[in-house]
Amino acid sequence: MRRKKNAVYYVKKFCFYGVLILLAFVCVIPLYWMVRSSFMKNTDIYSMRPFVFWPKEMLWSNYTDAMKAANFGRYAVNTLIVVGGCMVGTLVTASMAAYAFSRVKWKGRSACFALILTTMMLPGSVTLIPQFMIWRNLNLVDTYWPLILPSFFGGGAFNIFLLRQFFLGIPRELDEAARIDGAGPFQIFLRVILPLSKSALVVVALFTFLNNWNDFFGPIIYLNSKEHFTLAIGLLQFKGDYSTKWNLLMAASTIVVAPCVAIYLFGQKHLIEGISLTGLKA
Repeated sequence: MRRKKNAVYYVKKFCFYGVLILLAFVCVIPLYWMVRSSFMKNTDIYSMRPFVFWPKEMLWSNYTDAMKAANFGRYAVNTLIVVGGCMVGTLVTASMAAYAFSRVKWKGRSACFALILTTMMLPGSVTLIPQFMIWRNLNLVDTYWPLILPSFFGGGAFNIFLLRQFFLGIPRELDEAARIDGAGPFQIFLRVILPLSKSALVVVALFTFLNNWNDFFGPIIYLNSKEHFTLAIGLLQFKGDYSTKWNLLMAASTIVVAPCVAIYLFGQKHLIEGISLTGLKA
């Protein structure tokens, strides 16, 4: 019986890790193809026979040509402005909203929180036209404000939910001890709740960075001038009406993706820790 159980156990393990390896392979292939193509000639990308796993002659000039072809320096600054503003707005307002929903008692708290959660099931394209008309009437189209200001109104339902679940796991005895020492609600929020929630705040910051760094839909709707373009829209400059310089496009895409990969590699410990702690304390 034990041998049969051991055999079943190893078969399940083999199947489980086999599926994980297959999924990882599917995810890595596009990234490999992008980096590989960034070192090749444009004509060699189209030639599939014979298949070359990695080019013998790596054309580093593709990266310099890509930087020259597009105003990457300006686009990077624009992207950092948008990302930085969104991160500040999300961390400040989402944490305050989560604190109100988790530690402050007021009538209609559960109903309001449920209403906020329902917005997670609403596609963003549904509210696109009304939002665009609002920003147009405010004369804020072709500025960064339509991309940054929404982050200062709660920072998104998911971020509020994540931080609320984490705050619920913090013992209320700490609040009571702070009140005995004369601390008010805002002081408790700043000096007790936030210092104990660094892992969850790092998770929210990482998600906000990745979502806004890679955002294409928002900037292409609200930004019209080239001097306001972000990196995601700047990649469109390599796509011509009759031909596309795929090698330069892949080199530029690699440059854009590199910060996201680096941040994930350095921050994955905090990311996994924050998500796991939030799940355990839900």
